[in-house]
Amino acid sequence: MQPTKPKKPNKPTHSTSADTTKAVDSFMADLEHPFKNEVSAIRNAILGVDPSVEEGIKWNAPSFRTTEYFATTNLRVKTGVGLVLHLGAKTRELPADGVVIDDPENLLKWVGKDRALVEFRTAEEVKSKLPALQAVLRQWLKYL
Repeated sequence: MQPTKPKKPNKPTHSTSADTTKAVDSFMADLEHPFKNEVSAIRNAILGVDPSVEEGIKWNAPSFRTTEYFATTNLRVKTGVGLVLHLGAKTRELPADGVVIDDPENLLKWVGKDRALVEFRTAEEVKSKLPALQAVLRQWLKYL
């Protein structure tokens, strides 16, 4: 009989120092961006979607997760600020028509069955569309 290999200890998911609110606070303190206030408003809106939503720094930007990361702030859009919505790194079984979201404000620009972009071009647009963004995200979380 062959000896069994010792099991590796389970590393908690999202347990690095970058996976913390402290990391996002530090990032935001150092952020130089013309839409910094709007990035902060989007951050607060996402965290307010559900008590299970946490934050961290992924891809050098504030990102949001429950069990997996699902949204990453896009600070590189040419005008304003954006958000990339995804379903994390793991492959997921999806319905044949992909992720289906009720989006009456047409916030989502679909770039795949499980990936969409949201772009806000002005500070006023961020402020006026945050409730619609939260409604979209509540639906998005059901796919995680």
